[in-house]
Amino acid sequence: MKIPATVITGFLGAGKTTLIRHLLANAGGRRIALVINEFGDLGVDGGVIQGCQIEGCRDEDVIELANGCICCTVADDFLPTMEKLLDRPVPPDHIVIETSGLALPKPLVKAFTWPEIRARVTVDGVIAVVDAAAVAEGRFAHDPGAVHAQREADDSLDHDTPLEELFEDQLAAADMVLLNKADLLDAEGLNAVRARVLAELPRAVKIVASERGRLDTDVLLGLKAGAEDDLDARPSHHDGDHDDHDHEDFDSFIVEVGDTADPEALATRIARAAADLDILRVKGFIAVPGKARRHVIQGVGQRVEGYYDRPWADGEDRRSRLVVIGQKGLDRAAVERALAE
Repeated sequence: MKIPATVITGFLGAGKTTLIRHLLANAGGRRIALVINEFGDLGVDGGVIQGCQIEGCRDEDVIELANGCICCTVADDFLPTMEKLLDRPVPPDHIVIETSGLALPKPLVKAFTWPEIRARVTVDGVIAVVDAAAVAEGRFAHDPGAVHAQREADDSLDHDTPLEELFEDQLAAADMVLLNKADLLDAEGLNAVRARVLAELPRAVKIVASERGRLDTDVLLGLKAGAEDDLDARPSHHDGDHDDHDHEDFDSFIVEVGDTADPEALATRIARAAADLDILRVKGFIAVPGKARRHVIQGVGQRVEGYYDRPWADGEDRRSRLVVIGQKGLDRAAVERALAE
């Protein structure tokens, strides 16, 4: 019997890690192994999961792939990782894979057709997590009318923006779409987002509104899609000659901010910098003097939140570091100045 695997895709900050924490907390006795991939050199998502103190969640079941985006490193990183999981004396009951927010899901699904794992694992489903509020704000199509007018005037402009392409590719691969952060919108706004998503989907899939990824685990991990056998129904902007996807349209770097006595003031600076410098994503861990617990910062555009998650471990490096992600050309020096106290 094949082990089911669920691929969780979605843009930066859509709520993929929060969804995974919900799955772990409501696993119902399943042994779940996690493969987490991030864009950037600092593994924040894996760090949030490891040591999460959720019953049944063992650190050895959380595997981070930080050597680049998973859709580009399938042969070098993903396949060996899968083989190690499958060769364990007691293999997992279910494998959950969180892609980078900048990853194309289709190359990853295609990897499940490789002989090394095809006979042993099946893709139970691809879940696309959508930040409903970000879609409503126009993050993935800043001015669709202007873009259309430009294309009408110039036949050479036949590609979407990088954000639009990623959004469309992630939706096109999905077996289920979660309109996450639905609580940030009213009914009219959520209906508009649902209509936008429906317009992008190449086939009928279930669309479900969610708050912080709270959905029935049996539904999330029981789609039985066999997605690896259904690749033609999942079109991508990067099919054919463009299958060698890269991330030259985006920049990522780490900013050291030092001990931070006032996390709320830092959150305000991050929100202001996101507006002024068009930062897509900020996340990281903050050391607050006099506090035994680690402070987590999560920012999506100008929406920034922070919370204390767990005590710093003995010997752990109490450094305040933030991963900053934006489109190509993001001014690192300006970001560092904006975030400095």
